Amino acid sequence: GDTAKQAGYEGRYVQGFQFYLKHSGEHEAILRFADRVLPAEFERIGTGKSSLDVLGVGSGGGEVDTHILSLLQSKFAAVPLTADAIEPSRELTEQFKALVAKDPNLQKIPVVWHTMTTGEYEKQVREKGDMKKFDFMHMIQMLYYVSDHAATIKFFHSLLKNQGKLMIIHEAANSGWDILWKTYRKELCTKSIPDYNSAGDIKAHLNSLGLRYEEHVIPNTFDITECFILGSELGELLLDFMTEQDHFHRSLTPELRAGILDLLRNKCSSEKDGKVLFDCSLTCLMVSA
Repeated sequence: GDTAKQAGYEGRYVQGFQFYLKHSGEHEAILRFADRVLPAEFERIGTGKSSLDVLGVGSGGGEVDTHILSLLQSKFAAVPLTADAIEPSRELTEQFKALVAKDPNLQKIPVVWHTMTTGEYEKQVREKGDMKKFDFMHMIQMLYYVSDHAATIKFFHSLLKNQGKLMIIHEAANSGWDILWKTYRKELCTKSIPDYNSAGDIKAHLNSLGLRYEEHVIPNTFDITECFILGSELGELLLDFMTEQDHFHRSLTPELRAGILDLLRNKCSSEKDGKVLFDCSLTCLMVSA
């Protein structure tokens, strides 16, 4: 049910998640990608429009949202912007608000925070009946938490204005995540992630919905050497996050732990200078209205 899912949004999981973001350089990789690709996209989306509306779906702490809004703002200085953000974690929403409060330029943008799941947002929109439409929408690393991908994508895609784009960023097919979670799907998909999907699965949904998209690769790796050092607190926190367990060494059987560690080292990672580097490459699917 929803309350069990909600539990994943606070406490230790959030701690592990932020730790992962810091160590994996994932945000930096996404921000570099945004800097490279989005200005030209925004040019196409925004030309001739008298206002621009952005929606973040699963905005987290707002690091990527604020960056995207700043990019858009610098591209269209004279065009009024609005932003909406959907994020069920109160903890993360507070961080987003703090980022906006620190930036006088962002303070000019009216932001509406929807502290709820995408399902709740959809229900609210359908009940209200007046659907706010958006020029740019992003779903970054959030489709794992949704049970019906096709329905979710279809609903949000229906909120795009003409020339609008929906940017989905998701773990790449055949990345370390894909290999880990597909191999141990039945042992790991027990908490907030009902079933693991990679960008390959998301593409299949886009194809079946008949949506047009462009695909971009965002290569990334991160150092998981600590995972193989017994008694490392850092390693334990990482393993907990990567396998969605409370205490990896306590909650899984020795055979399962050994199997997962072996897979992580030999199938999901490469070794360089004595370090084990986990492949956490991403795929961006830029979907047209």
